[in-house]
Amino acid sequence: MTSLQAVAATLEDISADAVALVGFANSPPAVLGSGAEQVLNDLGYTGKDDQVVLVPAAALEMELMAKVVAVVGLGTPDSGGPSLEQLRRAAGTAVRALVGQASVGLAFGFDEPNQVGAIAEGAAMGVYQFTRYRDPDQPMPSALLVAVEKTSKEISSAVKRAQIVAQAVAGARDLVNTPANDLYPETMAAAAVQAAKTAGVKAQVLDLAELTAGGFGGIVAVGQGSVRPPCLVKLTYSPRRAKCHVALVGKGITFDSGGLSLKPSAAMVTMKSDMAGAAAVLQTVCTAALLKLPVKVTGYLALAENMPSGAAQHPSDVITMKSGKTVEVTNTDAEGRLVLADALTAALEEKPDVVLDIATLTGAQGVALGTRVSGVMGTETVRQAVFAAAERAGEAFWPMPLPTHLLEHLKSEVADLLNTNMSMTHGGMLVAGLFLQQFVGDAAWAHLDIAYPAFNSDEPYGYVPSGGTGAGVRTLLAYLEDAATA
Repeated sequence: MTSLQAVAATLEDISADAVALVGFANSPPAVLGSGAEQVLNDLGYTGKDDQVVLVPAAALEMELMAKVVAVVGLGTPDSGGPSLEQLRRAAGTAVRALVGQASVGLAFGFDEPNQVGAIAEGAAMGVYQFTRYRDPDQPMPSALLVAVEKTSKEISSAVKRAQIVAQAVAGARDLVNTPANDLYPETMAAAAVQAAKTAGVKAQVLDLAELTAGGFGGIVAVGQGSVRPPCLVKLTYSPRRAKCHVALVGKGITFDSGGLSLKPSAAMVTMKSDMAGAAAVLQTVCTAALLKLPVKVTGYLALAENMPSGAAQHPSDVITMKSGKTVEVTNTDAEGRLVLADALTAALEEKPDVVLDIATLTGAQGVALGTRVSGVMGTETVRQAVFAAAERAGEAFWPMPLPTHLLEHLKSEVADLLNTNMSMTHGGMLVAGLFLQQFVGDAAWAHLDIAYPAFNSDEPYGYVPSGGTGAGVRTLLAYLEDAATA
């Protein structure tokens, strides 16, 4: 585990193998002195956002304990200075660039507790590597030191929170990166039970027989094509004198082949990530307990494997959901909304104050918002609260509408609803949200679609690695923290 701490130290005396600084566009860090400008110019330094330049410390004519200096760009400064997210990204960029160094000092020159916390969080998320199946070519730094002018209780608390949050994000990334031959409903449920035990959270697992008896028609139908049966995990964190009760529901399709409505083979390669919503819920509930938030949180992980077989559900099947509504399945690849709808119904039976669901739900999310921005829909006040929490956490979400005229596309000739309209070519993310809305009634609710942001198929950037990103964990935690202080 990477160690993380704030230390009272200057650039010259910070005890680390490498040190990272930040500079603005066309303006190298003043702390390096005038002699560094030519060196950085020779190395192509411009100070643009997320640029990183590595300099041998000996070239700077300074008395440094570190042997390597990384200078990370923050772009053009504004009157308010860099945002917390810019600091997070810069810290992540720095530690990724310093792979192979045993220890890294981050001497960014920002000493407010929230700034130090952001730097620590970005660095701790940036050192992530998935090493279950192979050793890395070079290890990430094992010790991170955030240099400040003077330590304080507030700074120590901010760094401690940063490490806990980064560990939660890493836990979600690990689950998303694990292939489906090792992570399937049974093993993910076991991992959830173990994580809950460690965090002091109550866990209950409903197996296939219990799901069938309980009327969970959506979860059962999605999972019936696999030799690995579905299950539903319920997590409960219930502190004394909780200020409110928030239910979290996560889509946990441990592999999505599309079922009989088979996906193209290239589209299946990343479908081990289709349980990212459930991973986010698991880590959020456990972290809420570790942070001792005064909010009751129940989490539901709707786990199934969507596979084609002689036992799989067919397009045109009609299934009866946990709520009693009937759904005509026109496309077995629109399965996530079926498991979510059942889990939402179960979550609402306990009458929480708010329910949030999170899912890698639609390819249409990426069409509308790209690969880095998630969508949030739902009750206006809850949607806006999630958006505000995401901004504070540093995750990119965008509020999206639920236009009632699109409900026409969910009308079925033989059931209460279609699971999707095969003739529809636009607004797929919104229609999926409208489908879920039919199962929440007038409850305070929001739906978070993280389809593309949950898995980075491109090069790493900032504190985000290739592969699983842990999308949604920080936003859900920030929402719970906001609820605790409302």
